[in-house]
Amino acid sequence: MMVDSGGVGDNGGLFGDKGTVTGKKCPKGLYGTFCRECPIGTYKDIDGSDEDLCTPCSLELLPDRANFIYVRGGVREPFCPYKCISEKYRMPNCYTPFEELMYIFGGPWPFALLLSGVLLLLAVLLSTLRIKLLESSSYCANIEHPSSHHFPYLLSLSEVRGTRAEETQCHAYRMYFMGPNTFREPWHLPYSPPDTIIEIVYEDAFNRFIGEINSVAAYDWWEGSVHSILSLLAYPCAWSWKQWRRRKKVHRIQEYVRSEYDHSCLRSCRSRALYKGMKVGATPDLMVAYIDFSLGGDEKQVDMVSIIEKRFPMCIIFGGDGSYMSPYNLHSDTLLTNLVGQYVPSTIWNRLVDGLNAQLRTVRHGSIRSALVPVMNWIASHGNPQLRFHGVKIELGWFQATASGYFQLGILVVRHDYIFQNLHQPDLSDRSNDEYPRKDATSAGKSLEHLQQSWPYPTHALSRRKIIGGINGGLINDATVKSLEFKRDIFFPFSLLVHNTMPIGHQDSLQFLFTTMLLADLAVTLLTLIQFYWISLGAFLAVLLILPLSLLTPSPAGLNALFSKEPRRASHTRIYSLWNATSLTNIAVAFICGTIHYGISAFQPPDQENSWNTRREDDKWWLFPTILVLLKSTQARFVDWHIANLEIQDFSLFCPDPDGFWAYEPMS
Repeated sequence: MMVDSGGVGDNGGLFGDKGTVTGKKCPKGLYGTFCRECPIGTYKDIDGSDEDLCTPCSLELLPDRANFIYVRGGVREPFCPYKCISEKYRMPNCYTPFEELMYIFGGPWPFALLLSGVLLLLAVLLSTLRIKLLESSSYCANIEHPSSHHFPYLLSLSEVRGTRAEETQCHAYRMYFMGPNTFREPWHLPYSPPDTIIEIVYEDAFNRFIGEINSVAAYDWWEGSVHSILSLLAYPCAWSWKQWRRRKKVHRIQEYVRSEYDHSCLRSCRSRALYKGMKVGATPDLMVAYIDFSLGGDEKQVDMVSIIEKRFPMCIIFGGDGSYMSPYNLHSDTLLTNLVGQYVPSTIWNRLVDGLNAQLRTVRHGSIRSALVPVMNWIASHGNPQLRFHGVKIELGWFQATASGYFQLGILVVRHDYIFQNLHQPDLSDRSNDEYPRKDATSAGKSLEHLQQSWPYPTHALSRRKIIGGINGGLINDATVKSLEFKRDIFFPFSLLVHNTMPIGHQDSLQFLFTTMLLADLAVTLLTLIQFYWISLGAFLAVLLILPLSLLTPSPAGLNALFSKEPRRASHTRIYSLWNATSLTNIAVAFICGTIHYGISAFQPPDQENSWNTRREDDKWWLFPTILVLLKSTQARFVDWHIANLEIQDFSLFCPDPDGFWAYEPMS
């Protein structure tokens, strides 16, 4: 065993004890027996070896996105060195480039006020520019438009239309296509001619014509495939694609009937020779198509008189399907106006149509049972009392149910003498097999039977065969409206955000607010993308591309709607509203990505060297997405009011007093 001890030190030093060492005090930044560096996050600015001399660094001087770092020789000053948690942040404050720009102007609140002022200024400039451009375009249109009216003789012979009186006098029947005109269920006509035209067509040839026209009206498989793909990627593009293919289909059907089909099903030799016995038309929204059958003039006089007498009761199918893009509407063309004009003056009929359309535009198919009640009340209080003076009344009804359960709404124009003299009980045995294209239409058949059984009064149990001329359906009243069936698709939640409303006026103020919120939407969208780019590249790409185009397209679509001319401004604004609603999917993706990113980081254990630092990277990542949701929700309401103001400029249509409503009747 060895004994090792130090000698006596100078100046009266003592011998050291066994197991001890002697030395100087540790300099600044070092502590302990062997003078090691103070732990990360501490400093020592005095000499000494005691561990307690290593003082924790002040967290107030540490940015949120920074951690203290190791320094060789220890930290000797209270200002401990640090570095940002990622190289994407910039020293010394560990800000993103956008945050550096924001703090140049004084911080978040001054920057927000400055940005709001800039957006308001841009909104004023855009509104002024829009007004000047639209005024100049309308002035040019007013100069050029009258030329075609003052010089009608400049039209070619092919453009000169026949007299309306002759067309009205020869009209026999309007046969509506069945189905919603979609890729899954295209337009189709039922086999076997209706009772009204059974005397002017050959039944066998007519059935062959129906088979040919149904094949022409069908869509190709690739059209539906493209629509399905676009529905997943960008629904507004899918809607535009569907409208384009519908327009092409209408033109194709018109061309087929006008020039390709030989009209061999008509009994009239004159109609077959001139190709004027049948004419295809459609509503402007391309939801309803029909074929007008006309008399050739060489039929027997008795047959012509009987056919003309069968025009009433007249079934008029509503356009639209109760959706946001295609609200229900009654399209009364010149022919219908002239036909009804045999009993009702055109001014009264047009006023009735405008008032009924004002009520129908707020009817949503997803809540059709409750939404139709105000329409029925309006017909009872405003419509029929005025029509009774002219011996006519209208009844709301549903018609042409298909095997899929789809049905069309419409009205039945009935003369009073027919109502009181031709009441019958429901004829349940009337050609039900002919009215359906397939015999296994069980769902539609059950709906028909259910509605027929729910008719409480015999006055409403009118014979479908005699009154509606072979079209399956029934009248809608307080009892039958509860039995109407409806389906909700996957896009039903969007109808809670965007829906057709009544106009509120203040058009100029609404347009200015629309412009301001459009610019604010664009600004916050760009800020959101910048924020998620600094969060992670994967989150940025997910927010931008799920769904693709939906986040950035609303801004150009909104500008296009603002600067559109009057005829198409409402439709362009609807497309913008559709893009605005679709972009909420991208915002939902932003919330999901942010939750996953910061949720994972929250559950990760902190770094042992920085265990004292419990602050997160960014606890306000949700701010911009939340502002964007509030902006888009508020903007959707302003856009709905703006569209209502564009489509209905006569506020007297909503007059609750029937006398006040008809007091605004335009003078002929």
